Amino acid sequence: MTQSIPRAIIHLDLDAFFCSVEVLKNPELNGKPIAVGGQPDKRGVVAAASYPARKFGIHSAMPMSRAVKLCKDIIIIPPNFKSYKTYSVIVMKLVEKEADLLEQISVDEAFIDVSSRIGNWEDAVEIAKSLQNNIAVNIGLPNSLGVATNKMIAKIASDLNKPNGLTVVKPGEERSFLAPLSPQKISGIGPKMAEKLATMNVTTIRELSKLPLNILEARFGKFGLAMANWAQGKDDRPVRTYREIKSISNERTFPKDISSKEELLMILKQLSEKVVKRLRDKELKAKRVFIKLRYYDFDTHTTQKSFAEAIDSEEMIANIAEELFMFAWSNNKPIRLLGVGVSNFNVDTKSGQTELF
Repeated sequence: MTQSIPRAIIHLDLDAFFCSVEVLKNPELNGKPIAVGGQPDKRGVVAAASYPARKFGIHSAMPMSRAVKLCKDIIIIPPNFKSYKTYSVIVMKLVEKEADLLEQISVDEAFIDVSSRIGNWEDAVEIAKSLQNNIAVNIGLPNSLGVATNKMIAKIASDLNKPNGLTVVKPGEERSFLAPLSPQKISGIGPKMAEKLATMNVTTIRELSKLPLNILEARFGKFGLAMANWAQGKDDRPVRTYREIKSISNERTFPKDISSKEELLMILKQLSEKVVKRLRDKELKAKRVFIKLRYYDFDTHTTQKSFAEAIDSEEMIANIAEELFMFAWSNNKPIRLLGVGVSNFNVDTKSGQTELF
């Protein structure tokens, strides 16, 4: 009997996003103290501060007049929200290719559920590493990620090792991860609540977790019950997506290259089953099936087949994936990555068309 894999949630946070976009547009700003916001003589406020600026104690929501006093060399840049939105869209389009569900919670933050894409926990970590690298290399924006079994832990984790951090909290390590941290690290607990907890000699999440439930409930009502759950590392909130789904796919990168046809076909069938489950969960049918092959030398090919009628049959999709694989596999070359996907949920296509690119 196989053991079920816990949820795998990634929280993405684009580091000093406004400032990073400005550096991307003007590389001469790299490494310099930057504050995006209004002018100090017009009661401007800091909207974002670069990490070099933060070393001087400058932070968002600070009066720009104060920022200038803290750092005489601060470079003030008026915000360009249209530009920030454009880069946000570019990042999220890249991210959604790896996500079962993508919940964008701000212009520079998102939760990503990859639970159905993984065969083991390390797969989730590899997806996070790949995402971080793709955003940094292909777009040029620094970013930090947290990988955990729920949204609360993932968000806290992404904030711990900025910039360019990747913090992983393995299943079962949630409580030990939270224990030494301040209760205020939990997004639902603000400064005023932290002060109230401090009067109860609670300055760490470990101490919060040891408070009897009846005391928390008597003192803080329903919010006390919520804090008790948070202190135990519990958070059952789902990742909610509001984006139109373009495709559903699963892929697996192998620890060692595989050249056995039987083994590859077995993996292909497993991937197809996962894709069909996700397809049915979303109550969709697809008119296109595709597979992705990446060989040992990183040469990558995608092959697809389209139909006039949409399907969600596990047998049909698995058979089509196998057919495409046999057509595309080149000279039994060892394979390092294999993927199966479906797309074209609404657009009519020419029946039976097969494309190789």
